[in-house]
Amino acid sequence: MPVADSSLIDDIEDIVNKNSSPGEIRQENKRLVVPKSRRIKQTREEPVQADSIIPGTQKVWLKTWGCSHNNSDSEYMAGQLASYGYKITDDSESADLWLLNSCTVKNPAEDHFRNEIKKAREKQKKIVVAGCVPQGQPRTDYLQGLSVIGVQQIDRVTEVVEETLKGHSVRLYGQKKLEGKKVGGAALSLPKIRKNPLIEIIAINTGCLNQCTYCKTKHARGELGSYPPDEIVARAKQSFEEGVIEIWLTSEDLGAYGHDIGVTLPQLLWKLVEVIPEGARMRLGMTNPPYILEHLEEMAKILRHPRVYSFLHVPVQSASDSVLMDMKREYCQADFRHVTDFLKERVPGVTIATDVICGFPTETEDDFEETMKLVEEYKFPSLFINQFFPRPGTPAAKMPRIPAQLVKQRTKKISELFHSYRPYDHKMSEIQQVLVTETSHDQQYYVGHNKFYDQVLVPKNENLMGKMVTVRIVETGKHFLKGQLLSDKGIVQPDVPLPLKKGQVSGASGLVQIENNSNHNIFMAVSLFAVLIAIVWRFYSLFLGTT
Repeated sequence: MPVADSSLIDDIEDIVNKNSSPGEIRQENKRLVVPKSRRIKQTREEPVQADSIIPGTQKVWLKTWGCSHNNSDSEYMAGQLASYGYKITDDSESADLWLLNSCTVKNPAEDHFRNEIKKAREKQKKIVVAGCVPQGQPRTDYLQGLSVIGVQQIDRVTEVVEETLKGHSVRLYGQKKLEGKKVGGAALSLPKIRKNPLIEIIAINTGCLNQCTYCKTKHARGELGSYPPDEIVARAKQSFEEGVIEIWLTSEDLGAYGHDIGVTLPQLLWKLVEVIPEGARMRLGMTNPPYILEHLEEMAKILRHPRVYSFLHVPVQSASDSVLMDMKREYCQADFRHVTDFLKERVPGVTIATDVICGFPTETEDDFEETMKLVEEYKFPSLFINQFFPRPGTPAAKMPRIPAQLVKQRTKKISELFHSYRPYDHKMSEIQQVLVTETSHDQQYYVGHNKFYDQVLVPKNENLMGKMVTVRIVETGKHFLKGQLLSDKGIVQPDVPLPLKKGQVSGASGLVQIENNSNHNIFMAVSLFAVLIAIVWRFYSLFLGTT
């Protein structure tokens, strides 16, 4: 390689006129320098990359299908979201997120749930699903990509909603356990928004001891988990302090309560009776025959108590012993008759509501006639008639099915039998004490219930809502009684404070609510500050790029 000759070129600073003075050199150079115009780089302005989702500021629309247990779960989820700052809205169109709480008992309920998801997707709404369908069928195609709140994870609803609004998919299915043993579920002390400020729904246990061959609820709610009596009583007392005048006890099977924690249902009920204020009442939910048989004597005493409705929901499903065996119901027709006859004898006027399933795969014509005879004999005032639906994953779904037309015929036949008798005509002209808690569907009357939980329509007088009123029965229908107010003296205010306003959050002390609001405000302030810093930094970066 040739080597450069250093003698040819002096230092760069020496390449000047040696005869010129330094000052002349500088001036001459300045004269010859032509400033080069700088081309400003055209920068396309990009959106600021900052997380603009501020949790707790969006609207949530909540829809519920199914039993009172599901309704209780929805009330708790609404309460937590509202406490965090989200607005619970009745307007699905304006909502940013739809929270859909599902039921897996029947095909139609799941069909409605699926259609609602489809509608939400079409409207580009954020979606969170809850309830028994996603819990029992987590791999269902139409649920893929959606956020899920498991039936025992409702205390984490704010986390799931927050992440979903950010565009993430979150799935929480776990069970609540204490020392390795399943418990009732999320705490009963959580905030909630009651659908009806006068009615408190308390789930005393979740899950089942049995697993019927046609039912999918066990897949979702799991094994039995009971709440301790003290927690249930505390929730009831708090409810009465907030103006509630009627409590409903709910579960998948009331009679099974306490088998897992060494407590009996009557023991719990007697503790609750002690805290029910004068003028308020308690309604018991559904219990299957096997687990109530051992408590009939005590149950009769409780149902006679003046602050307890003389009402019990005892599903029979079929009067055929062979069908009951195929259903794995763990009782026979004689057991159901014993429960019903015993309570009717010991609790005068008691209302026994029941359910029947038409068209179970092994039901013969003779089996169906057995059920018809039972309904005709007892003339149940409240009868829930259901067609058999094969639920995925259940043993009954694998059984050969009865022709659909035959199932419809049997359903129609037993429905006609039910509508052929009038269970309330003998109560015409009776004087009754009625606790008023609701408004009729047609908005024309207020609705109350007498001691036997019969539905009684009363005049729509604002002074009657939330009161115990004395009426004379002046009209009877298939599903109702109509009462005429005797006098203003017959209007009694139950011994509770005024109820919370519609939509007001209950279940948290004022201190807790203030603390939550304070924390939420701090979080919002920090979030806004972070967004502001991101914007300033972005503009600063753009400015540096132009210089």
